[in-house]
Amino acid sequence: MKTKHTRFGLILKFAKGCKKYFVIVLLASLASTIFNSFIPRIFRFVIDSVLTASGDVYLKQHLWMISAIVIGIALLNGISIFLYRTYTAKAGESFAKNMRDLLFSHVQRLPMKWHSRNQTGDIIQRCTADVEVIRNFVVTQVLEVFRTVFLVVISLVMMFSMDVKLSMIALAFIPIVVLYSGIFFQLIARNFTAADEAEGDLSTVVQENATGVRVVRAFGREKFEIDRFDQKNHIYANLWIRLGTLSGLYWGVGDLITGLQVIFIIVFGAIEAVHGQITAGEFIAFASYNTTLVWPVRGLGRILSEMSKAGVSFDRVNYILDSMEEDMKKDGEIPQKMDICFNHVSFGYDNHQQVLKDINLQISEGTTYGILGGTGSGKSTLIHLLDRLYEVEEGTISIGGVDIRKIPKKWLRKNIGMVLQEPFLFSRTIRENIAAAYPEASMEEIREAARIACVDETIMAFPDGYDTIVGERGVTLSGGQRQRIAIARMLLAKAPIMIFDDSLSAVDAKTDSEIRHALRKKMKHATVILISHRITTLMEADQIMVLNHGEIEEIGTHHQLINKQGIYRKIYEIQMNQDDRLLLEGGIDNGK
Repeated sequence: MKTKHTRFGLILKFAKGCKKYFVIVLLASLASTIFNSFIPRIFRFVIDSVLTASGDVYLKQHLWMISAIVIGIALLNGISIFLYRTYTAKAGESFAKNMRDLLFSHVQRLPMKWHSRNQTGDIIQRCTADVEVIRNFVVTQVLEVFRTVFLVVISLVMMFSMDVKLSMIALAFIPIVVLYSGIFFQLIARNFTAADEAEGDLSTVVQENATGVRVVRAFGREKFEIDRFDQKNHIYANLWIRLGTLSGLYWGVGDLITGLQVIFIIVFGAIEAVHGQITAGEFIAFASYNTTLVWPVRGLGRILSEMSKAGVSFDRVNYILDSMEEDMKKDGEIPQKMDICFNHVSFGYDNHQQVLKDINLQISEGTTYGILGGTGSGKSTLIHLLDRLYEVEEGTISIGGVDIRKIPKKWLRKNIGMVLQEPFLFSRTIRENIAAAYPEASMEEIREAARIACVDETIMAFPDGYDTIVGERGVTLSGGQRQRIAIARMLLAKAPIMIFDDSLSAVDAKTDSEIRHALRKKMKHATVILISHRITTLMEADQIMVLNHGEIEEIGTHHQLINKQGIYRKIYEIQMNQDDRLLLEGGIDNGK
C-alpha cells in the first residue's frame, strides 16, 4: 500500500535540489532584519546625544560620520535584499518546476480507470493553478513567516531594552491578532475549497468545448454551451466575491486593531516622554520598532489566509500523487506465439452492470478476426482488456498460452498496435505524428507506412507535405485523413498484433478495401483484429464474432453467418442491396 504524503513531506519532496536557495533566502532575510534594526537606534542616539544642547561637540562637527554609517548600513541592507529577491525567485521557480515535473510524470503512469473517473479540466487545474497556489505559499508566505519571526524577536528585544511597560502594551495586542486571524483562517479555507473546485468545473467546460468545437458547430449547440459556461462562471464568480468580502472584512477589522495598538503606544509613550520617564529619542525609536512589529504581525492573517488556500491545494495535488500508479514491472513471461485466447471473461466498469459476460474465443496467430456489434455491446472493452488498460475481473486472457497478467505491460503495449475510431493526433507535423511510436524511423519507412494506409498521396498533395502541421487533435484534417494517419503510425511500429477499433469508419468503401488488401499483402504474418459496424470491412476475415449486449451471439465465417437467420444476416441485408450482395458474394467465391 502506498504511503500517503503529508503536507510537510510534500514540501520536502518538491524542494529537492533547491534547498540551498531557501537557506540563502533565510540568511539574507535575517541579515536585512538586523541591518534595519540598527536604524531606530541610530535615530535615538542622534536625537539624544547629538541634537540636544549638551550633545557631543565632536559629532556635531563631524555629522558626515553618522551619515556614512547610515549609508553603509543601507548598502549592506540593499545587498541583502538583492540576494533575498534573487534567490527567492530561483527557489520559487525550482520548487514549482519540481512540482510540475513530478505531477506530470505521475499522471502519465496512472491507470485508465483513474483517468476515466477524473475530469480532464480538473486534472489540469490541479497541475497548474493549485501548483501556483502552493508555490506562492511556500516561497512567499512560509519565508514571510521566518522573516516575521526575525522581526518580532529583534523588535521586542529592542523595545524591552528601552521600556518594559510600553513593550507589554504592544505585546498584549499580538494574541488578539493571532486569535482573530485564526477565526478567519477557518472561514476562508472552506470558501476557497468551493472556489477551487468551481474553477476546475469551469476549466472542464472550456476544455470540452475547445476540443469538441466541431460537434458544437455541427449541432448548433453554441447557445447551450454559452449558457452552460455562464452558469458555471456565475457560480465561480460568486464564490470569489464571497472570498473578497471575507478578505475585506478581515483587513478592515485588522486595521482597526493594529491602529489601536499604534495609538496606545503613541499616547502612553508621549505621556512617559512628557514626564521624563523616557527620552525623546527613545520615544521615537520605540514608536519605530512598534511600527516594525505591527505590520509583520498584521501580515500573519494574510499568511494564515494563504495557508488555508495552500492547504486545499496541497490536498488536491496530494490526491493525484497518492493515486496508485500502474504496475509496470519489467519482469514476467514473454509469449513466443501471438494466438489469443479469452476464457470465460466477464467485466464491468462498475459493480452494477457487466459489460462483458462469459466471453470465450480463440484467435489464431496470423489470422484476421472480425468483431461486429452495436454501440455498447462491449467491442472496445475487449481490446482494452487485451491491452491491460483495464484488468480482467473474471476469467483469463492469454497470448501464446501465457496469462496476460504475467506479461509485462510495456511488452504488451509495444507488441499490440491499436487504432481507435477517434484517433488522437498531436499539434505537430504529420511526419512527427506518424513517427510518434518510432521516432528514429527513416523518411522512407514513414512513407511506406503511409502508402499501406492509403494516405501518402493525400499528404504529398499538401503544400508542406509531411511537414504540414496539423491543428489541435488533428482538427485541420478530415476524419478519414486522421484515421489513415493514425493507421500509418500504428503500422510503423510493426506490432505483431494489430487492432482496428472501427478505425476505418470515416473512409469510403473503396479506400477501406485498399487498406485491408495492402495490410494483407504487407503484414501477412500479423494477427489482426477488425472491429467495425460495416459488413464489407469484416466479410473477408477468417472468423467473425457477433457481440450483443456483452455476450457472444454468433461466431463463424462470413458465409456461415449469412446462411443463419441471426443478427449478422439481418445487418447484412440492411447494409447491402441484392445486386451488391450477389457481386460481393461472387467476388469472395472467386477469391477462394
